[in-house]
Formats: sequence, structure tokens, C-alpha cells
Amino acid sequence: MRLLFAISIAVVLAWPAMAFAAAGDEATHADDHHEDVLELPEVHVHGLPLNKDQQAGPVPKATPWPAIPSSLDGKDLDDWMKVRMLVSKGATVTVVVLEPAKHRELTIAGMAALSQWTFDPQLKGDEPIDGELTVRIHFRTR
Repeated sequence: MRLLFAISIAVVLAWPAMAFAAAGDEATHADDHHEDVLELPEVHVHGLPLNKDQQAGPVPKATPWPAIPSSLDGKDLDDWMKVRMLVSKGATVTVVVLEPAKHRELTIAGMAALSQWTFDPQLKGDEPIDGELTVRIHFRTR
């Protein structure tokens, strides 16, 4: 009983101090964190995750898109092609056509552009490994 009475007295005597501490803390909370704010330059991340432990495939560095061949200028197009890009651990690229476009000229234009693509190789931890990705190019004009 005596212990309960001592705890009650301690709480009653400390209560005003706790109330003022909380009020004072709330009043300066925003000011305390103002100096913690860091402003970073604008960053754009596209494509695959760049965390080395989670990287699912090769990371594109340059991806020039194909141009519509002059022989098909002015025509309505809705065509596509699908390729597999094999990227070695040395970052050399081999392009394999899985499904060509209906127009042969588009397949040739697509292959010409894809042969200029460059990649950083896929990583397993910090070690480069062979990787691959599938690319589908949609040619559409009106």
C-alpha cells in the first residue's frame, strides 16, 4: 500500500513537468527537423531495377529507335516485331528475331536500330553474367 501511495505521489508531482515537456516539444518539432532536410538533384530511373542483388536483366545504356523506311512513307502501318537480345558478360549483344514484322522493310529497319543498342551486362552480386531480354517494337502510323 505504501508503494502504491509513493508511486501516486511521484506521478502527481511529475505530471506538470511531462505536460510542459510535451507542449514544448510539439512547439519546436518542425524547427528541429528543418536542418535534417536534404535537397537532392532531380533523378530519373527507367527500366529495370538497378539494385545489383535484384537486377533481373541487362541494363540498357543506349536504345536508338528504328525509323520508318522511305518505301513505307505515307502508308498506314500497324505492325510489330519481337526479338530476343542476348547480352554477354562482356556486354556484346546478339539479336535473334523471334517474330518478324509483316513488312520486311520494318524488320530490316528494326534490326538496324537494335544492332546499335548498348547495355551494361546483367549482374549477380558484383559479378557480370550472361543475360537476355525480349523486346517488342510496335510500328504504327496513320
